[in-house]
Amino acid sequence: MAEPSRAAELKAEGVSKSFGSFRALNDLSLDIGRGEFLTLLGPSGSGKTTFLMILAGFESPTSGRLYGDGVDITAQPAEQRAAGMVFQGYALFPHMSVEKNIAFPLRVRKKPEAEIRTRVGAMIERVGLVGHEKKLPSQLSGGQQQRVALARALVFEPGVLLLDEPFSALDKSLRSAMQAEVKRLHEETGTTFVFVTHDQSEALALSSRVAIFHHGKLLQVGDPRQVYERPASRFVAEFLGEINMLPVTGVHRNGVGTVAICDERPIRLLNGGDHVGDAAVLALRPEHITVSPEPKSGFNSITARASGATYLGNTTKLELRTRAGAKLSVAVPHETAALALGSDAVWLNWPTEQGFLLPGGGH
Repeated sequence: MAEPSRAAELKAEGVSKSFGSFRALNDLSLDIGRGEFLTLLGPSGSGKTTFLMILAGFESPTSGRLYGDGVDITAQPAEQRAAGMVFQGYALFPHMSVEKNIAFPLRVRKKPEAEIRTRVGAMIERVGLVGHEKKLPSQLSGGQQQRVALARALVFEPGVLLLDEPFSALDKSLRSAMQAEVKRLHEETGTTFVFVTHDQSEALALSSRVAIFHHGKLLQVGDPRQVYERPASRFVAEFLGEINMLPVTGVHRNGVGTVAICDERPIRLLNGGDHVGDAAVLALRPEHITVSPEPKSGFNSITARASGATYLGNTTKLELRTRAGAKLSVAVPHETAALALGSDAVWLNWPTEQGFLLPGGGH
């Protein structure tokens, strides 16, 4: 990664935002590290874009403070903040060529023409638009327009780049290509990136950290592996991908970790959290479960009956039901699916380090 000498460090303290009686953000505190790639993830209406607009200076918080590099910037207007912005709809100037769109932030800042030419040329090469300099936005593909928007936002070397669902209008293959492009630009520039999306896989693939929003609240912040494998709540667990929930009883700790009973069988976890003695559920990602005709160990193996299957191409998705009636799904090889569908019951097995406990009631 490039040395993030110009990258900004941001801090929100107790930030809330209300629109009339609607509370879009509720007492949000968050540190954004210098040079990191932070993704704000959540469903529509969760508050992530409102927070991005506050970072940009386009919205003011109803309460709370915002700091940039240790300086209070809560009341600072957008044009005085060292932030580049890439909007969902690109917001390119339709009457300007590619090079003039990219040069615009530098001309607003009254940079010398020689410096503008040098910076714009370098940025056009960096984002792969050589040969398109004189074209208008209407003559470009969606992906090329996105590259222009990125180049225009980065050309003046902002301390932070704010991206508001920039890939939502792109098809799947182009979206994947642009994700790789943005990740490369972050590594090359070292700029602080704050990225908004509701796409879970996009957030996990791009980010150094993910901040998960729901109903205006910040539920969890952590690196992608942490939030996926150790979610702090049932909402986070279910929002980040498919997950199986199995009721457990008799949760207690021993010298090795945490032990409980699931479907009348003993299970073992490395860390049961704070759920000792509570009603809890065992959370298991489908990819961590294997299906076999016999149990693989004395722990973490339960029986289930296959109730249906869906062909997914390289795998088959099995729908299963335990003896106690809990439903699960797991993707397995086709031959394993055939074995399960032809058997009265099969064994589900998972590693001790993969299961984790969540509250048993509600989210």
